[in-house]
Amino acid sequence: MPPEAVDSWILTIGNEILIGRIVNTNASWLASRLTLLGFRVARIITVPDDVDEIAEEVGRAVARARVVVTTGGLGPTYDDVTLEGVSKALGRRLTINKHALDMVRRFYSDKGLKLTEERIKMAMLPDGAEAIPNPVGAAPGSLLDYGGTLIISLPGVPAEMKEMFTSHVEPRLRELAPNVVIVECYARIIGVPESSLAPVVKRAAGSRKEVYLKTHPKGHELEGPVIEVRALASAGSIEEARVKALSVVEEVVSYARERGGKVGEEGCTG
Repeated sequence: MPPEAVDSWILTIGNEILIGRIVNTNASWLASRLTLLGFRVARIITVPDDVDEIAEEVGRAVARARVVVTTGGLGPTYDDVTLEGVSKALGRRLTINKHALDMVRRFYSDKGLKLTEERIKMAMLPDGAEAIPNPVGAAPGSLLDYGGTLIISLPGVPAEMKEMFTSHVEPRLRELAPNVVIVECYARIIGVPESSLAPVVKRAAGSRKEVYLKTHPKGHELEGPVIEVRALASAGSIEEARVKALSVVEEVVSYARERGGKVGEEGCTG
């Protein structure tokens, strides 16, 4: 990543992730989006449903990152304590947010249901936070500017988290993102072991510090090797970033072809 990259942390909250009941797809999705926006994802941490432990990790994050995104723990049950942990870390009170309460009330009244203590709980945000609308589910999100660090708390349900991030969070993050464009180019190489590609990968990665190059084995090392090559580059324009990333991928592809390899799917995103 470029030296001007702004650090971000991702905190995924939930015992269900730590015991292996749920696959943490939220973290990978958020990491990809933040990276393509130009942020450096410095940490991805999974935290249990414990107020003190959430507060500890939020405290570490705000001391070192410009953007902190949490997912999970915003619902109506006893173990949904993410915002309580955020409030404790920042020394803020957790209080009913009028806009969040209006959102929760509308969600349930549309279904003929009244507010209960558990439903009102979802409208309790740290003092000074903005409520993020949830067009898919019940629990609003929270966005708080704490001394220049944005702390964004989103639900753990992937459909809710993705919609809220795309519609309401990403436009705010673009105001903080470095003035760079990120492009990722890739190619799938068939028939050449990863160990055979290692010398050219090392050479290509070492010669272009502004490009992050990585190989991902998808098959057996010797019996049917399939290697995915990915290069992430940053620049002032899409064209420049694309040229940088493609040049690295093509160097590896050319080396592979000389050794009898074939190239499957290839392209660029960003």
